[in-house]
Amino acid sequence: MSNDIKAAILKRLEAIRGPNLEGDIVSLGLVSDIFVQDGRAMFSITVPADDAENLDPLRRAAQRATLEIEGITEAFVTLTAESAGARMQSPVAATAGRTIPTPPASTSGPRSGGAAPPASAGDPLPGIKNVIAVASGKGGVGKSTITANLALGLAALGLRVGVLDADIYGPSQPRLFGASGKPGKGEGRTIIPMEAHGLKLMSMGFMVDESTPMVWRGPMVGSAITQMLREVAWGELDVLVVDMPPGTGDAQLTMAQQVPLSGAVIVSTPQDLALIDARKGVAMFQKTSVPLLGIVENMSYFLCPTCGDRSDIFGTGGAQQEAEKLGVPFLGAVPLHMAIRELSDRGNPPVVAEPDSAYAALFRDIAGQVWSGLQGRASSGRKPPRIVVEPVGETA
Repeated sequence: MSNDIKAAILKRLEAIRGPNLEGDIVSLGLVSDIFVQDGRAMFSITVPADDAENLDPLRRAAQRATLEIEGITEAFVTLTAESAGARMQSPVAATAGRTIPTPPASTSGPRSGGAAPPASAGDPLPGIKNVIAVASGKGGVGKSTITANLALGLAALGLRVGVLDADIYGPSQPRLFGASGKPGKGEGRTIIPMEAHGLKLMSMGFMVDESTPMVWRGPMVGSAITQMLREVAWGELDVLVVDMPPGTGDAQLTMAQQVPLSGAVIVSTPQDLALIDARKGVAMFQKTSVPLLGIVENMSYFLCPTCGDRSDIFGTGGAQQEAEKLGVPFLGAVPLHMAIRELSDRGNPPVVAEPDSAYAALFRDIAGQVWSGLQGRASSGRKPPRIVVEPVGETA
């Protein structure tokens, strides 16, 4: 049925002329793979970078044509511009006969209905007082676990808290919070976030199956993050905690440019290899004028559940020493504890599952320090940074 709808959409799109009025957008290869799910159709159209701002009528025409298809209730059509000479390549992969969905590649239009201008870069999110990013230079350091328990620790202070899972390629927050299902549709083009343990949640993990790999380009990741930031009915929040993907790429730059971040928390393990990448994360936020709220040393040590002995598996104190060297607050050392892992896997984070435990108290202490760091930092009105990408030599 989905393939029939895709074929019908492509047939309608063949009537839309290309940017230079030569040929149609389908035969010119400008239409990305079309993703259809629950009556929603999403695809992008590649246009020349120099003309992108003037081609919104083309996008609207494609959107109207898509909405005319029986079974389509929403159409999300966007424009994407590639460098001169680049050809459109549909980021689609087939694995065991399954097609991996392709998201829109920009936020140049609404999800459905008539045209609406996009929000300006750096505009504050309505109703949200503070936005903080939890980041790491590399994966596997427990950043998502820290994010979930930090958010719950902030909520324990009596704050209204939301969590945005911006790790598009590996969304973990649905599992950590034990949340499942599909977000609802609000007024106009808004999405109703999920809720768990008193927090509002949004994640790409609610949109696609957990086993579906996300084969997306950088601009598409930025588009998805922007949509989850600005088209979700977050309501009134004191803090929105954003679980960032590892690294210093498109997602991080999107966050730095799209919203005035109140601050960032860096997560690292003690060993030198992780600290090398943590330094990159710190440097990136410093270059984009985002305040550093501090560094958390995760998996700092192992506590034997039988004898209670401590083992410094990854070394110890590395993140604290790095924080002192960089002049960044050290927020605390979180142990490698079986209860943290077990409770997280069950979707029942330690802060709410075992609130009287020592590690829950540690997470609440970290949350208290983060909240103290946010006080006095005016998030509204911060201009988005001017980001300059300088060429660097290749490294081994």
